[in-house]
Amino acid sequence: MDMLKIAFIGVIGVILAIQFKGTKSEYGIYIGLATSLIILFCIADKLSIVIDAINKIQGYIQLNTVYLTTLAKIIGITYIAEFASGICKDAGYSAIAGQIEVFAKISVMALSMPVLIALLETIDSFLS
Repeated sequence: MDMLKIAFIGVIGVILAIQFKGTKSEYGIYIGLATSLIILFCIADKLSIVIDAINKIQGYIQLNTVYLTTLAKIIGITYIAEFASGICKDAGYSAIAGQIEVFAKISVMALSMPVLIALLETIDSFLS
């Protein structure tokens, strides 16, 4: 049912943005941004379910919390970057959108380096 609500909000937002884009193009961008923010807040509400599931998984499997925290940060970075990039592309600033995407990719790579190093150390300990 929530998916129907989000789809309805998205379609209505697009229809309103298209309607205003003909006369005042900046209003179309504002409506698109407002619609995106409404959907973002709905997604943030669902994040508590994901966080609870991750905590439950951590209870079953004794994982280092650093790995789960890193995973959560990576998911957050990718979603925020995709959101900001999409807004920039809709506004016609694809160069800025591309830079946001590149920064997000480098940030994800930097965050994942400690996990990669730990994996390589584990493999090395098995081989020696």
